[in-house]
Amino acid sequence: MGEQPETILVYVGLDRFGDGLMKLPFVRALRSTWPSAHVTWLAGKGETVYAGRLGGLVTGLINEVIQNAVIGVSASELLRRQPLLHRRFDLILDTQRRLMTSLIVRRIRHGRYVSGTANWLLSDARPPRHEKPPGMIRQMLDLIEAASRQSAAPGRARIALAPEIERQAAQLLPDGASHVGLVPGAGDRRKCWPRERFISLAQRLESPVILLGPDEVEWHAELKEALPRASFPFQATALGADPELSLAVGRRLKVAVANDAGMGHLLAAGDCPLISLFGPTPARKFAPFAERLTLIEAQSFGSDDMSAIPFEAVSAAVDAHLRG
Repeated sequence: MGEQPETILVYVGLDRFGDGLMKLPFVRALRSTWPSAHVTWLAGKGETVYAGRLGGLVTGLINEVIQNAVIGVSASELLRRQPLLHRRFDLILDTQRRLMTSLIVRRIRHGRYVSGTANWLLSDARPPRHEKPPGMIRQMLDLIEAASRQSAAPGRARIALAPEIERQAAQLLPDGASHVGLVPGAGDRRKCWPRERFISLAQRLESPVILLGPDEVEWHAELKEALPRASFPFQATALGADPELSLAVGRRLKVAVANDAGMGHLLAAGDCPLISLFGPTPARKFAPFAERLTLIEAQSFGSDDMSAIPFEAVSAAVDAHLRG
């Protein structure tokens, strides 16, 4: 299993909302691998959502967040005094691959430094795999595997939610029905499977749950009229598509169907079985890291356009998950 560090520093440049969602499996795997370590998350070049909007999701997983640290920004830092002068960490995991930044981060006092920069040239350990994986999260998990010498997975480190959030989700989606989540939106509309097919899919489900984010509010009236039996949990509470409520709702779904969007990553982080639809973006790079994941790519049907994904393929995938 390798050494058991008591203090771990994770270096990132910055984390926007989408970055933070994608990195949640890494954060869980980090805690699962080293359950008693004190984990410091350092954003050297800007802010991190783990100090703000997603802070509640990493409670107990990350012990300390430092942002806007101005570390790894300029080559002149190599001539200055040591960064974080009065701190030392047993292990540093450098999640970026820019050589100058890695040289600066490596100057922070440490026991071991692990980085994929320059094909692991600066690193004190390497992962067992030889090829760089295409997905960002898989690349980050390689850091954990290199340092721990064991397979990295979210495992037992579940994201803790406040009891009142869990209760609210239970009121929105009561027990006794096979709730199926449908996420018809995406920030980039090119990533959206045709809305009429989501409607057709919902019409054949016992308990469809339509998850609309703030960018899809204008769809609510149309979908509610077409789907009188459907639940719209984010429109039924003042919290809206709050990250913690979204994750709690996801835990009550039998399966969800989502476009390539942040909500898919959030549902996956909460261990919701997921059917993920991809078109113009490469699934190998951006697919959510879910334990139970079905990928359906438009390219498999001869086009990058989301409309190439046939209704029958998605419907069959939902049926398979419900049977399973």
